Amino acid sequence: MSDRPDLPETPPEQPGMSSFFKDLTGAGSQINWRANVLVPALAILSALIAGGIIIAFGDLDTLKLWGSDPGQAASDTLNRLGDSYVALFEGAVGGLGPISETLTRAAPLILAGLAVAIGFQAGLFNIGANGQMLIGGMFALVVGFQFDLPTVIHIPLAIIAALIGGAIWGGIPGFLRAKTGAHEVITTIMLNFIALRLVDYLLTVEFFQLEGRNDPVSKSVLDSARYPKLIDFINARYRVHLGIIIAILAAWFIWWLLYRSTIGFEFRAVGANPDGARYAGMNVVWLIVAVMAVAGAMAGLAGGDQVVGTLGRATPGFVGVIGFDAIALALLGRSHPFGVVAAGLLFGGLAAGGQNMQASTDVGIDIVQVIQALIIVFIAAPALIKAIYRVKADTEAAQVSQGWAT
Repeated sequence: MSDRPDLPETPPEQPGMSSFFKDLTGAGSQINWRANVLVPALAILSALIAGGIIIAFGDLDTLKLWGSDPGQAASDTLNRLGDSYVALFEGAVGGLGPISETLTRAAPLILAGLAVAIGFQAGLFNIGANGQMLIGGMFALVVGFQFDLPTVIHIPLAIIAALIGGAIWGGIPGFLRAKTGAHEVITTIMLNFIALRLVDYLLTVEFFQLEGRNDPVSKSVLDSARYPKLIDFINARYRVHLGIIIAILAAWFIWWLLYRSTIGFEFRAVGANPDGARYAGMNVVWLIVAVMAVAGAMAGLAGGDQVVGTLGRATPGFVGVIGFDAIALALLGRSHPFGVVAAGLLFGGLAAGGQNMQASTDVGIDIVQVIQALIIVFIAAPALIKAIYRVKADTEAAQVSQGWAT
């Protein structure tokens, strides 16, 4: 028999939000539900409040009333704020049509957000999502109009083409970073401009350009390659299509890759400590290239969503600024795939609701961009949210990417 005294049994961990996040992410005990859910939610609330103040100060006629009739001015201000945010809400989720528009806008945002988030997880700052979207979209475009195939073959081929195009464009800065030490922030920014001007040129080439047009507009994607609409049987005006399902599946795949696969563990290990990962025997050079290629593939899929899903063709800058909005999504979603999905739905709803708000009230759609920017400001300053709302949580901002310091 052992002479050691009996030690008290360690009480089993009680199920709770922290345990839920630990199981969900596989990232260990450092996951704090307040820092990862409550703080972003409070950041959104704070941004809406700040946006409301800006809306109030933007009404010059009402401001003049404060000196002569404060009661009427207060009433007018509250009515203006109420009408604006009701219109924003109704435009985002106030019926099947608004929900369709929200989901349509959210799909490429989610995919592009994943492209940035996976880079963050590996300590890399992928600012090249816009360029990767353009190249992936052009790859999908070629497959979409050049081949006449059955739908069950044509759509998967277009998806694969978009993935390959984005992976190539994302892999280039990854290779440069791994082999030469060139900073991915610089190379991805430069590749954004190269992709933009390359697309502008290609759209004037006979192979791509729509017949009979002198302006840079591509040929239309064949119907067999277009993403089918999800609720076309109800109303053909609803734009939501297969892309939102692809985006959700892609988020699940990235979650599985990061938290349930060996290579995903290696991705995160490189992001946490590249020297430690190298000492552990990991091929850091190959992992950096692989991370950027996977990130580029997600962005390419977002570009394909625009071409074979929403637009049906390509025009100059057909991806807009989605790739730059993706940085905000990754920050708001804490670089977690499911967080990116939630952030993408939020930003999609803001974009859809902003149009309705502008149409229904005299508040410009630019206020939506202000709200988005304010969300990121509050997310980037968790200590401020902690102080304002007295949140008792470890909300110190972590370094987003090791790439800034190396």
